[in-house]
Amino acid sequence: MGPAEPASMMSCGLQQTSPKVMPNLVPPVTTTVMALEYRERILKRVPADVPEGSFVPLMTLYLTDNTTPEDIALAKVSGHVYAVKLYPAGATTNSDFGVTSYEKIMPALSKMEELGILLLVHGESTDQSVDIFEREQSFYTSTMPMIIKQCPKLRVVCEHVTSAFGVDFVLAQGPNVSATITAHHLLYNRNVIFKGGINPHFYCLPILKTEVDRRKLVEAAISSSKFFLGTDSAPHAISRKECCPGCAGCFTAHMAIELVAEAFEAEGGLDALEDFVSTRGAAFYGLPQTTKRRTLTREAWKIPKDYPFGDQTVVPLRGGETARWKLCEREA
Repeated sequence: MGPAEPASMMSCGLQQTSPKVMPNLVPPVTTTVMALEYRERILKRVPADVPEGSFVPLMTLYLTDNTTPEDIALAKVSGHVYAVKLYPAGATTNSDFGVTSYEKIMPALSKMEELGILLLVHGESTDQSVDIFEREQSFYTSTMPMIIKQCPKLRVVCEHVTSAFGVDFVLAQGPNVSATITAHHLLYNRNVIFKGGINPHFYCLPILKTEVDRRKLVEAAISSSKFFLGTDSAPHAISRKECCPGCAGCFTAHMAIELVAEAFEAEGGLDALEDFVSTRGAAFYGLPQTTKRRTLTREAWKIPKDYPFGDQTVVPLRGGETARWKLCEREA
């Protein structure tokens, strides 16, 4: 993190009380010491209007071929590291230090299974011969079944599933396997990337899929307790998005709840909104349910075209457009 921290924290702090903090920085957060230092930097930048103690970052470690069982044990003892993130090397932004050999990570995964630390998975194949729209299916056909077979009690979150195949995979597993879905994958299919030209602010990994896939995601989000919100919000400066090659990632932290509300409303599923965005994830992580309430109102408001991001700017998803729902200010 650097000069862009305040803008990122402002958006996150307003919408979430217990965000998962991803470890794919440069350099990546591979040790508990690094995670705790990162946590302190985050807490120093929480907006002043957020009540003390109501914002709890859930820290994660970046899994590499060299992660040891001892690293996992230290993470557990810390009390602040809740999970370890598996990025297949080269699968997404800042994943170059990720896993290249699944055999090498099995001792660490076995220790995680023993201690109850969650494995968060970016589920995509990095085989360049696999079509980009089929890499999730490839991963959940081969790699993930192998991991679950060797560590059957490992608690797994299949992060940001994007396809009907990914949903069906999660539904077929036991209670120790769950999944997150992003706001943008609930609302959009891949056509939006190419509507009227190339739209880089809708480019993310895993990439948006078909309308059939999107509808399956919405159905799962509304009806199944195995799925909960994971924003995967990625603020990249405009100079890193509107360029060649541009970074993958959609910045949605400014209105993730409102976006989900739009998707649920369209399917008559607003009654499931609180469960999806608040209670299911806390339950799977073993966290206490919050006693604080937030109010979402049907109110039109103009989404800023951009936000300050250090000495640059970041373009939010749907920047400059009008939103139909608005999350009210946090109660004291």
